[in-house]
Order: sequence, then C-alpha cells, then structure tokens
Amino acid sequence: MAFKDYYEILGVDRNATDAEIKKAYRKLARQYHPDINPGNKAAEARFKEINEAYEVLSDKEKRAKYDRFGRDWQRYQEVTDFSGFGTGDFADIFETLFGGGRGVRSSVTYRTRGQDIEHAVDITLEEAFSGTQRTLQLQSPNGQIRSLTVRIPPGVDTGSRVRIAGEGAPGMGGGPRGDLYLVINVAPHPRFERRGDDLYVRVPVDLFTMLLGGEVKVPAMGGRTVTLKVPAGTQNGKVIRISGQGMPRLRESQSRGDMYVTLEVSLPTYLSPQERALFEQLRAMAMAR
Repeated sequence: MAFKDYYEILGVDRNATDAEIKKAYRKLARQYHPDINPGNKAAEARFKEINEAYEVLSDKEKRAKYDRFGRDWQRYQEVTDFSGFGTGDFADIFETLFGGGRGVRSSVTYRTRGQDIEHAVDITLEEAFSGTQRTLQLQSPNGQIRSLTVRIPPGVDTGSRVRIAGEGAPGMGGGPRGDLYLVINVAPHPRFERRGDDLYVRVPVDLFTMLLGGEVKVPAMGGRTVTLKVPAGTQNGKVIRISGQGMPRLRESQSRGDMYVTLEVSLPTYLSPQERALFEQLRAMAMAR
C-alpha cells in the first residue's frame, strides 16, 4: 500500500498545531463534501482521504505513532494492542510481524523522515529585488557545525518561506532528512515602500515643471533611473503609474509589478527681488480672472 502523507493531504506543516490542523480539515471538508460535489468520484475519494488524515492527526497518540513509524504506524498499533505479554514476548511478536522470527533479532529498522527546520533570514529590499544568497551555520545533532550556502530567489517578501529540500533534521533509522525553510524578513527601505509586487516612491518636482510640464528623473530599483514626462498643470500629490518597474514576481522573475510615483511640488526657499516681483505679478493676474 502506498504511503499516505497525511500532512500533505491536509496541506499543513509537520509542526502544525491542533488548531491549524482542524482549520485546514474544515476548509477541505467543505470543499470536497459529497453534497457539494454530487456524482464526483474524484471529490468523493479526496473527501475520504481528508477524513482519514484528520482522524489520525487530530488524535495525539495516533499522530505521535504516525510521526515516529510512518507507513508502519498502524502495524505498530496492532502489536501494542496485545495484552498479557512480557517485554520479551512483545519484542518477539513485534519482530515476527515486521519481518523477523520468534527469538531471532530482525534487521528491520523503522525509517522515519526528519523534522523540518525553520531559519529566519533578514535581507534588504535590493536583495529581494535581485536575489541573493546566505551562508548559514547549522548545528548537527552530534554538536558539529556545518556551513550551508543557500540561494534566495528574486521577489521574496516578508513572510516568504524558501524551501531547501533535504537540509532539515536527520531522520530516524536512516530515514530521509526533513527540509529547511528560510523565513524571510525584508527590511524597510528609506525611499521605496513595497506593497505586494508594487513599489511606491515620492519624488520632488520643481514648481515650474509642475506648471509648464517637462521631464523628471525617477529613481528605480537596481540603481537605475526612469525618465517620467510630467504634463503641464500637474497638481501636487499626483500619482503616476510606471508599468513593469516594480518588484519581480516570485517564481516569475521575468514578470514585474508596477511603480507608483507621487509627485510633490518643491517650492523655492528664497526669491530674488526680481523673482518676487514676477510672482506678485502672476498672483495679481490670477486674482483678476
């Protein structure tokens, strides 16, 4: 019989809490319930799988045995249900069921997958834009420190989880290692504000360009600048969208979000007598309309 990963069936982490397991079960049970999918055999089979997974993971004892023995947890359950046997008798029965004979030490070992490990990683917005790497110092169960260089792809955001397969805790009985998950935190940027895959930036523009129109240089990620055309008569606080100049989309690095530029008028702090006279003349003309 093929091994069923109950955690994968419910879509939860192996370290999920009882509340998280219950929430995932309720969501999936509603989605695949036979009353919602009449005549759908695939949904019916999925519904049975979901219930089977929840029955095990919602029971602390069953879950503990499942985590320890994997595919053999039910056979272990059958063995431990016997009563009236001493420790030696139990060991013989267990070996007989799992491939050994009475009085003969079995060579069978129980391979269980290791636990997943989470490791917090802080990066800058520039690193999230271009992708980066980190060298981690991880401690093995025997106390030894090992170095692991990992790649962080472009487009990650705070809360993103980057999976490094097979770099988690070692399994029992020679079982496979769990996975390592990098939990990303992107530090705030002094100029750009990130919202999803879009970037927001404020750019000061001189009064004359706002009134008469012109061009302004806008900073962009990657050390570049973008030339933005400002229409004549642009109001202070006007927001202009520049398509495709935001963050790379995670797992779609060729696709990018947008950048939203807020134009803020930059007023002169000093006027020469001639400039002041001209502004007063303009004010008088405006008030005379």
